[in-house]
Amino acid sequence: MEAIGVPWFIAVRHLGPPLFLLAVGGAVLARRRPARRALVWAALLTNLAAAALPYAWIGAQTLADQAERTVYGLVVTLLQPGLVVVAWLLLLAALVGPRRSGESGSGDEDSGTPAVAKRDAQNIG
Repeated sequence: MEAIGVPWFIAVRHLGPPLFLLAVGGAVLARRRPARRALVWAALLTNLAAAALPYAWIGAQTLADQAERTVYGLVVTLLQPGLVVVAWLLLLAALVGPRRSGESGSGDEDSGTPAVAKRDAQNIG
């Protein structure tokens, strides 16, 4: 990191929380196995990519000898928050999106009626 002009403590401060979130989220995903596991993994990795984007961008600019052009910095300034929003939207879709037909949660598998329909019939009155 020192080669591209970024002190290590800055990189650790920016990359540490997404790496910790990836580790904890991965442990939770390995233990709990949610229905939309792929979307949650995509959200965690997108969040890490958003945190690493400025460092990759600085490295690419240094390697391409374009570090003095500020217009490229504007692109990454707009792209990084966009990636964070995409990560949160992926997580939101994993949590509240509709379930696929093969992923019936706690319904009655023998009769094919979901648990919600049985609960609604019991609560009439």
